[in-house]
Amino acid sequence: MKKMQLVIVSILLGVSSLFGGVYNVDPSHTNVAFSVKHMMISTVNGEFQKFDGSFELEDETNKLVALSGEMDVESINTNIAKRDAHLKSDEIFNAEMYPKVTFVLDSVKDDKAYGKLTIKGTTKDVALDYEFGGTITDPWGRQRAGLSLSGKIDRRDYDITWNQALEAGGVVVSEIVKLNIEIQGILKAEDDF
Repeated sequence: MKKMQLVIVSILLGVSSLFGGVYNVDPSHTNVAFSVKHMMISTVNGEFQKFDGSFELEDETNKLVALSGEMDVESINTNIAKRDAHLKSDEIFNAEMYPKVTFVLDSVKDDKAYGKLTIKGTTKDVALDYEFGGTITDPWGRQRAGLSLSGKIDRRDYDITWNQALEAGGVVVSEIVKLNIEIQGILKAEDDF
């Protein structure tokens, strides 16, 4: 009977602590992806493979109140080495001069996340679709939370203007870039602060 009471207390404490707190982004369960139309007829996908960040959920409500992250431009991957090298070059991201892409949340209203996105030293306000995935205690007792951000940006706003005209009309690369970010975080322990 005493063991059962301990289990129930542990579960209740675990559930109550699922709400709120600061979470470190878990890179092995997070994807920072983008896609862009190529030659007006198909979509090319890519991702940043190295990134770091954290977010904070309000106690009891799980409202997202803070989020910041940075992506390593050198880690960009579209599965084509030659294209990746071009993206890192000074014609596109200029990874040598601008090694990071950053995002800092300003606020969340309903299903929109508002924040500042910085690419190539230029910071612009962006509005992204936001979805909270929930919280859970994993099999090792760590508390996790998930969320999704998605939206579109115009790459010309960040001085990424390289393109080529097509003979049949249109351009090689669309100016509109879609973002799709799936984040899973692990609640920081008190001794992590």
